[in-house]
Amino acid sequence: MPERIPTLHSRLPDVGTTIFTVMSALAAQCGAVNLGQGFPDFDCDSLLLDAVNDALRAGHNQYPPMPGVLLLRQAVAAKIEALHARAYCPASEITITAGATQAILTAILSIVHLGDEVIVLDPCYDSYVPNIVLAGGTAVRVPLMPGSFRPDFDKIAAALSPRTRAIIVNSPHNPSGTVWSKADMLALQALLAPTDVLLISDEVYEHMVFDGQPHHSAARFAGLAARAFIVSSFGKTFHVTGWKVGTVAAPAPLTAEFRKVHQFNVFSVNTPMQYGLAQYLADPAPYLQLPAFYQAKRDLFRQGLEGSRLRLLPSSGTYFQCADISAVSDLNEADFCQWLAREVGVAAIPLSAFYGDGFDQRVVRFCFAKKDATLHAALERLRAL
Repeated sequence: MPERIPTLHSRLPDVGTTIFTVMSALAAQCGAVNLGQGFPDFDCDSLLLDAVNDALRAGHNQYPPMPGVLLLRQAVAAKIEALHARAYCPASEITITAGATQAILTAILSIVHLGDEVIVLDPCYDSYVPNIVLAGGTAVRVPLMPGSFRPDFDKIAAALSPRTRAIIVNSPHNPSGTVWSKADMLALQALLAPTDVLLISDEVYEHMVFDGQPHHSAARFAGLAARAFIVSSFGKTFHVTGWKVGTVAAPAPLTAEFRKVHQFNVFSVNTPMQYGLAQYLADPAPYLQLPAFYQAKRDLFRQGLEGSRLRLLPSSGTYFQCADISAVSDLNEADFCQWLAREVGVAAIPLSAFYGDGFDQRVVRFCFAKKDATLHAALERLRAL
C-alpha cells in the first residue's frame, strides 16, 4: 500500500518557476547567447580572490558574529559616509546579509504584520511581492509611468492609507535601467514626512550609474534615512553574484528589529568572504571605476544595435538595456522572447514578467554584464533583426 503524502496548502499558491530560470534553460537548450538572467559571465578581480584565500588560510572558517564581521561593517559604514555623507554606527546600524534578496525578505518580515500594506512600484523585482505575502501583508502595486518608468507621485500618494506599513523603492531600477533623480528623492521624502511609513530602498546597482550622474541614495536625505532599510550587494558590485553577500544600513531601532529576524533567518554569513571583502574594500578604486566599466559595455551594446529595428530605451543605470520590439514583431513580449531564443539565438526577458498583471508594452530586457566577446556574438545575431 503506498504511503500517503499529506495535502499541502501552499503559502505562495500563485508562484511558479521564475522567468529567469525558464529563459536560462531555453538558452542552454537552444545554444542561445544568454542576455536574459542578470549576472556577469566574466571573473572577478583576482585580488579579491587572494583576499578571500588569505582569510581561509588565516583560519576564518567558523561562525562570525551574527550581525557580520566588524571589520566589514566598519568598511561599509566608511564607504557610505565617504559617498553619501551619512554616518552609520558599524555596531548597531550595519548588518551583513546573505545577499540582497535575504536582506529584503528579512526587512519585510521584521516590520510587516498581518493586514499591513506595502507599496511596490511596478515593474518590480520578482521577490518583493512573495516576501510581503509571506509576512502576511498585502502588496499594493502602483505603476511607474509606462515608457519612462519614472515614479508617479500622485498615484503613490493615492495608494497611501492608514494600513500602509512600507514602500519599496529600487534605484537604479531593475528592469528598466531608470535612475531616480534628486528631485524624485526629495518628492518621496516630502510625501512620507507626515507618515509613519517605512522605506526599503533597494540600491544593489548603486555603482552602475552612467553619464556622469550621481547615485542618489536614501542615505543622502535625512528624512528618508531616518525611516529606511538601505540594501546593497557585493555580488553586483564586485561580479560575485554566487557569493550572496549583501548589506543593510538602517537606524539603530530598525536594525534591532531587523536583527531579531536575521538571527533566526540565516544567523550569520559566510565568514572568509566577509574578511576578504573587508580587506578588498580598503581600496575604493574598484567600485569608483565601475560606472565607467559598465557604461562602456552599455555603449558597445547600444552602438551595435543602431542598424536594427529594435528601439532602445534610455539606460541610465544598472547593467540592463530595454528595447521596444514593436517594429520587429507582432508577437507579445513572452512569445517574442521564446522566438528570439529559438530562431535568432539570443535570450532576453519580457518586461511583462515584472508586472503583477502581466502588462505588455512590447518591451524586452537584455543584460549587458557580459564579456565583450559575448556581446559581439549577440549583436551579430540581433543585427539580423
